[in-house]
Amino acid sequence: MRAIALFIVLSATTPFVSSSQAQDAAAGEKVFTKCKVCHVADKDQNKVGPSLNGVIGRTAGTHPGFSYSAAMTAAGKSGVKWDEPTLTTYLHAPQAMVKGTKMTFPGLKDDKDIANVIAYLKQFSK
Repeated sequence: MRAIALFIVLSATTPFVSSSQAQDAAAGEKVFTKCKVCHVADKDQNKVGPSLNGVIGRTAGTHPGFSYSAAMTAAGKSGVKWDEPTLTTYLHAPQAMVKGTKMTFPGLKDDKDIANVIAYLKQFSK
């Protein structure tokens, strides 16, 4: 009984740590090396994939000068914006979220890696 009471007290007084607080941009930079073949985040430069500089808050399929697939353009027109939840879903399985995307990367399977990549991208999306 005492253990239950202690758990309740600790639960009530311990602040909730959200995934955004647990993100590690330095670790995300390491994971982002998988993305660097096609994307740049630290400057506005398109490569095989669109620049990810300023991606947080951007409408999908809208970066100037990049030729998106019809599927990605349609996703943007339907209201898809790159925020943390949307990026989390997309980075887990790009082709599942946007069927017909040109992005051939199979996705990141580790939720912590995804959170860290998002933290890394946030640095360039202010």
